[in-house]
Amino acid sequence: MCKKAEKRITRHKRIRKKIFGTSQRPRLSVYRGLANITAQLIDDLTGKTLVSISTQDKVLKKELLYGGNLKAAQLLGEKLAERAKQKGINQVVFDRSGFLYHGRVKTLAEACRKHGLNF
Repeated sequence: MCKKAEKRITRHKRIRKKIFGTSQRPRLSVYRGLANITAQLIDDLTGKTLVSISTQDKVLKKELLYGGNLKAAQLLGEKLAERAKQKGINQVVFDRSGFLYHGRVKTLAEACRKHGLNF
């Protein structure tokens, strides 16, 4: 594994020591790959994923040409907030998974906030 990936994993472990999701306030976990982005709302008490969405979903794939850009992150955040509202989730804890709060991660978070998720 390269140094950059090792540093991200170290940051992720440090963040996860402090962040914990419950059924009332699940953890919003974001994974940013080269070509796609994935986000999940996770209840850590039961270890279950409440809502998940990816740029590889059929719904989003039709609207996007490429899943690894800011436009994809924006749309993903909007759809995630929409699905969370349908499940009755308003409050979340943001877990950036060791990625810097910049670019696609930041865009996704701001889109979620704009569409009603509080964190």
